[in-house]
Amino acid sequence: MITRDRSLASGYPEPLWEQAKAALRNRIAAGELKSGSRLPPERELCGLLGISRVTLRRALTALVEEGVLRSAHGRGWYVAQSERKEWPNTLESFTETAHRMGLVPTSKVLRCASAAATLDEAEAFQIAPGTPLHRVDRVRMLDGVPIAVDESLVPADVAVGFDDVDFTTRSLYDTLTELGFELAQADTTIEARSADAALAEHLDIAPGTPVLEMRQIVRDRNGRPLLSSVIRYAGDRYRLRTSFLRGAGV
Repeated sequence: MITRDRSLASGYPEPLWEQAKAALRNRIAAGELKSGSRLPPERELCGLLGISRVTLRRALTALVEEGVLRSAHGRGWYVAQSERKEWPNTLESFTETAHRMGLVPTSKVLRCASAAATLDEAEAFQIAPGTPLHRVDRVRMLDGVPIAVDESLVPADVAVGFDDVDFTTRSLYDTLTELGFELAQADTTIEARSADAALAEHLDIAPGTPVLEMRQIVRDRNGRPLLSSVIRYAGDRYRLRTSFLRGAGV
């Protein structure tokens, strides 16, 4: 909730929509409206700023054009994600990434239970079909903003004590490390997808919105698969940064 602004006045040299734009920008800069968060409804904003809806929308549209806000059709206005939200080209957990950026990671646990491995899952883990796997499905959030839906699988003989772990705040990587496993290398593929209704609801986006789907197999130094994950990121809340080296003589 933002505080009421009593500074807007029709007698000022600047038009009311520009004053409203500046007032909203100041609140974003002050952290009153956090990166990625949804703005209050237009009717509430009009009351807080003391302006008409036409004036408000002109201010909001201008902020969208400047990259300060983004509009989700039928769902409202959102503060644009900060440019610092970039993922590295090193293997680090969601929690480690969040802490590196000074953000608070939390999760909504959708499922934490064991199930028999399917043929595809068994092939990925190099185990027999039907072997127990522990599934941990979560909505991953940064400062309370949903960023991704993470569906992870771990062999049951590795996931010792997982039923007693609170994965709303606990890192899966940290849990595996404390159990004595070393996460050394990951094979990763990233593709563009469209959000289905369930995913869209979890990420607070419209169905059909582009998402980035990252499939990853994490192995120890001996090449044993310890973790398989499918992570679907809201397309405007994720950026992959990497680098390439050109070999000598190429």
